[in-house]
Amino acid sequence: MTTRTPISRRERPAKPALSRSAIVNAALRVLERDGAEKLTIRRVAAELDTGPASLYVYVKNVTVLHALLIDGLLADLDLAWDGTEPWRERLHRVIGGYINLLTAHGNLARSAIFVWPDGPHYLSLVDLLLRLLQSTGADEKSAAWGIDLLLQHASVTAAEWAARASGTGQEVDELTATLASADHERHPALAAFNTAAFTQGTPDERNRWALDTLLDGITRATLPVND
Repeated sequence: MTTRTPISRRERPAKPALSRSAIVNAALRVLERDGAEKLTIRRVAAELDTGPASLYVYVKNVTVLHALLIDGLLADLDLAWDGTEPWRERLHRVIGGYINLLTAHGNLARSAIFVWPDGPHYLSLVDLLLRLLQSTGADEKSAAWGIDLLLQHASVTAAEWAARASGTGQEVDELTATLASADHERHPALAAFNTAAFTQGTPDERNRWALDTLLDGITRATLPVND
């Protein structure tokens, strides 16, 4: 009978040092392999061959992990603008890209409604949006609040599209049936209205209209500098 020769810990390859960057990269691997719904602190820790407690030094919960991860995904987004492309078209393009990026990862899209991405790529996105709105002459508060509103719209839109793509969201036919059930006495305006208008248009058409409506308000608003 042979006995196994014990291996000294000193002979094992050293683990790479933990850092936020290493955690984000490991989370991206878990995301691509297992999907956003399986993305947990425990799974990311296992990917890094360490215990969950080690990660809490850098990431206090899954919400923060999602914030970091969204920033990592933003690395694939085109955030350049040299001023030659019209500002409105450039803004449509970057918000459209942001929506598509989040839609591909449903759970992250839902998280983006409640958290701000954390990292340099998110700052590059905000910087681009700020330059675009400043080019219209928007005042400081309108630009700042407008960026918040635009990203809220993008996150909610992505969460809705992701839910429908996964089969967990409501179908448009359900909304059509609900609107058609309006009572003539209780809901007179709705009962007399062409309720098909509520569901007309493709997702892209409706999103472009929504963005243009927001942009028209943001760039025309004049808010007081002081509260």
